[in-house]
Parts: sequence; C-alpha cells; structure tokens
Amino acid sequence: MDVVRYSEARLPTPRGDFRLVVYRTGASGEEHVAMVMGDVAGAEVLTRVHSSCFTGEVLGSLRCDCREQLDAALARIAVEGRGVLVYLVQEGRGIGLGNKVRAYALQDEGVDTVDANLQLGFDADLRSYDLAAAILRDLGATSIRLMTNNPDKIAGLERAGLPVVAESHWVGVSEHAVDYVEVKKAKMGHLG
Repeated sequence: MDVVRYSEARLPTPRGDFRLVVYRTGASGEEHVAMVMGDVAGAEVLTRVHSSCFTGEVLGSLRCDCREQLDAALARIAVEGRGVLVYLVQEGRGIGLGNKVRAYALQDEGVDTVDANLQLGFDADLRSYDLAAAILRDLGATSIRLMTNNPDKIAGLERAGLPVVAESHWVGVSEHAVDYVEVKKAKMGHLG
C-alpha cells in the first residue's frame, strides 16, 4: 500500500496530548490520520482502526455507534498511556457519504444496513485494512491489541501481515442504533 507520512504535530485533547500524524495515499492524495499516544514501536500496541462517520461523529446521528466507539477507544488509549487510533476515510463502510445517505433512505423504508448497501449495488462492506497495516508498520508497531468486534477487520490486518489479538469493543448505543448493532452481529458476524 502506497502511504506517505505527510505531517505531524502535538494535539492536546480532553484526554491528554496525542501526536497527530497525517498520511497521504497514492496519486489521489487522500488523507488518513493516526492519533498516537506514547511510544508505539514494538509489540502489543493498543489499537483502534476506525472508519470515518461524518453523520455520527460530526452531526450527532444516533443511527450508529461510531461516535461512542471512537470516544471509548481514545479514552482507553489515554488510560493506558500508549496506543494508536488509525482513522481511515472509508465513510459508510466504504461507499461514501452520498451513498450512505441513500442507504439511510432505504433504512427508513425498513431495509437493514447490509441490504441497503446491496440494493444500491455495493457489497455489504467495501473497506480495506491494508492502509491501516501500512500506517501501523510505519509507526513501528509489530503486533497489536485491536479494539474491535469486526472479524473482517481482524482478518484484513492479519492478511496484511500484522499480528492481531482482538479485544471486544462494544459500547452503549441509543435506541435508534439497536437494530444497526444487531444486524452487525447477525449478518456481518461481529463478535459479541
């Protein structure tokens, strides 16, 4: 995976100081982020690989658990004092913001999140984790403790050559996200 470390700086947050590292990919120049706390070179680095969710993280949508997962991961990294949150631009499981909103409209008609993507002509999940593995290797991580419930994420990182120990990452959800979470378990095999 063609990824270049582009810029970095200290990022003070309510949870403490992180190092914000921006990566650019290939000719597109698409930017992804690693939020790093402590020395993450070596083994068993506490890690969250997180895909962007504009609707949940910026606009406050209650349809998903993305914001809660992001916050819980950053809080846990801060408590341990060592870890990485890799933030990938893969909105809507990789279908993009506009198509994600189209999928929302289908969900309003009673279609679940997986079938909505399929009806729009996409796979249930188009995300790739090669980029995350490349970023983690660039930061010096040789193995990770991955905060996730997603078996595809675990398998993708392992296929990319990064040893993974999965750690459950369920969070509380709003009443609007209960079906979303249940579909992740039933149709996507999320652990838990």
